Formats: sequence, structure tokens, C-alpha cells
Amino acid sequence: MSAPRVLLVGSGMIAQDQILPSLFQLQRNGVVGEITVVSASGASITALANTPKIRRAFPERSFARLPLDDSGPHNDLFREVIASLPPRQLVVAAVPDQLHYDVVMTALRHDQHVCCVKPLVLNAAQSVEIENEARARGLCVGVEYHKRLDDRSLMARQRYREGLFGTFQLGTACLMEKWYYRHSNFQNWCTVENSDAFTYIGCHYVDLVHFITGLLPRSVSVYGIRDKYPNDNEGFLWTDARVIWENGACLNVQNTLSFPDSAPGPNTQGITMYFAGSGTGAWLEHSDQYRGLRYSYVRNPGGDGATQFAEPSPDYFQYVDLGGKGMTVVGYGYRSVEFIVKQCLRVDSAGDLAARQAVLAQLDREGVLATPANSRYNELVMEAGRMSILNEGREVVIEYGDAAKAIPPGVQFRY
Repeated sequence: MSAPRVLLVGSGMIAQDQILPSLFQLQRNGVVGEITVVSASGASITALANTPKIRRAFPERSFARLPLDDSGPHNDLFREVIASLPPRQLVVAAVPDQLHYDVVMTALRHDQHVCCVKPLVLNAAQSVEIENEARARGLCVGVEYHKRLDDRSLMARQRYREGLFGTFQLGTACLMEKWYYRHSNFQNWCTVENSDAFTYIGCHYVDLVHFITGLLPRSVSVYGIRDKYPNDNEGFLWTDARVIWENGACLNVQNTLSFPDSAPGPNTQGITMYFAGSGTGAWLEHSDQYRGLRYSYVRNPGGDGATQFAEPSPDYFQYVDLGGKGMTVVGYGYRSVEFIVKQCLRVDSAGDLAARQAVLAQLDREGVLATPANSRYNELVMEAGRMSILNEGREVVIEYGDAAKAIPPGVQFRY
């Protein structure tokens, strides 16, 4: 497969912070070809194109856009643009959670490989549909759980599977985004009827526990606190979740869009896990927002959530000057997008449909790329979590089997 054309659907925060600069880096390296951005809001595409740090890093790069002006909303424009692509290019779905299914299925039905920001979808039945459609067409769908490509995660996974940690028993995780998120487009979509802080943020650490241990979640309870955005929309902006795993282990996950803007660091996040071995215990702690850097500048550098005293992370996503024109993006945020794109190329280059399907099955088995088949536990947790949070935190059980249906909390949720 020659360098594929890329269609980025969505032009919001994640497109600005990670996806577009990663695609520009891949384009500069000759991995992908022409990039087009389509969004319901023309004004948001203009804002994306004018992002100072992207313009500074990639002065020689640009993308095509639809709509051409700042008009909007154009809620169905992405369908027309996807339909215009040649087969087996790449569609990147970077839209609000509740819109993922529509974008992904539209792309698959037009024979496109897909990279989708997490979570893939909000219920397991939709993930089954995506898996079946992708397999039937020999297309790759990669879910962008970028913490998987953090070297810390890969190190922990290897050591756990070598038996060095024993068996996971108890853990706690948090990922709290800054208050300014409330003033962004989140206030228009991350509302009580659509999503919540656990679904959008906490899914990272649910995925990470399975990625490290291979264990499957068995039950979920999520307590959410309703709060108001500046536009008076209501969201579950504070959440506390408990996930019980198949061996009886327990993970507590706390998430908010409420960390102080004045606090150093872009957010606060990390995970601690405790393990049992033969006659001994083991312990893992990842402090993911503080990576050993403390800077105190002569002034606030500017930007959302920026502080004069800062604890920047060098690991998720940074722009560095390696000489030449512009700057280079580094970090596991970039590596994650690069990895998904290269797996799509790996599938496509396999040849005919049967050969592509064989590579897809291998990706499912390898378990490094999050696919609809090997990461469906995430959709089960998201579906169960939404049931729980809308029922004041009542526990929802996940039972693995042949049937799939969602039933009220306190009764078994079968898959």
C-alpha cells in the first residue's frame, strides 16, 4: 500500500493536542499522504489550522478542509467526504464519544481503515457490529488507547506476564483534567445524557489494568456528582468508579474535569497496584503527571491551564527541536498514532481478503493494538458504567457468554 490518504473527522481538543501534529509528522516521514480535515464546525477547523504550536512545528505542512469556510453546523458532511475517498485509505474518528459508532461504521461501509480515539463505542453490541464489518472487509480498526504505548505500561506488562508481580489484588487510579475543560466544547457534548468523566477519562486505566494483567472486568459501579458547565448544561463532572475483576481484584478510579487550573502540570494522573505472590507481596506505582521535571519560569508561558511553576510531562506529547525545518513531535501520544497507522498498513499490504483477515486475527491475538475483538471489555465496562451512574452508583455485573443484552443494575449484564 502506498502512503494512504487520511481523513481526520473532528477538529477539537484531541485533534489539536495530539492527532493532527502526529499525522503531520507521519506525512513528513512519508508514511501517510494527503490529509483532509472535516468537521461540523468550519470555525473549529480554522482554529485548528491556526494553532500556534502546530504552525511553528510544521511550517511546510497544510491540510485540505471541509467545509471551506467557517460555517456550520454541517453534521452529516463527513458522510459525503468519506464516500468520496478511494477504498482502503485511513479515516481517523476524533469526535465526541456518542458519535464514534456513526463515523466508524460509515468509514467501514466505504472500505476504509479506521483509527478511533477511545473509547471505541459506548456499548458492546456496537463493537461486535464494528468487528464483524471490519473482518468481513479485511479492514483494520485500531482504538487509540495511547497509554499502551507508554514505555512504563509496556515494561509493566512484560514483567507481570513474566510472573514478577504475582497476581493483581487491589489498585487505585486517578486522572483529573483541569477546570478549563469546562469552558471548551466539552460543555456541549460531555453531558449527563451522553457521557461522563469516567467514560471519557477513566477508560484509560480500565484498559491499562487488562493490558498489564490480562484480567477481565466482572462488575462495575460508578457514582457521579452532577455539576454545571458555564453554559448551564449539566454533566457528571466528578466520578468515582469501582471495577471488580475476574479474580476478585478491585480497582478504584476517580476522575474529574475539576483539577485547579493554577496547579502545576497539565492534569493529575497515576495508578497504584498491589499484588500477591507466593508468601510475599508486590507493588507498582506510576505517577503519570509528574515525570521528575520542575520548572519555574520568569512568566506564565500562556495557553489553557499553563502555570508559571510547572511540572511538564516529557513523555505523552512534546515538540522538540532536532534541527532542520520546524520541530519534531515525540512521546507515546505520537507513537500510539504511528503504531495504529502502521498496523493499518500492515493489514493492507498483506494482499487479498483472506490474507488481510489472517493479519487481523494475528493483531487480535498479539493484544498490543486495541481492536474491537480484543478490547471489548472496555465497551462492556462503559455500558455497565453508564447504567450504574444513571442509577446512583448501583453495581452492574458483566457475565461473559454467548448472548449480549443490557439489563438493569443489580441483575446480570450478559455478554
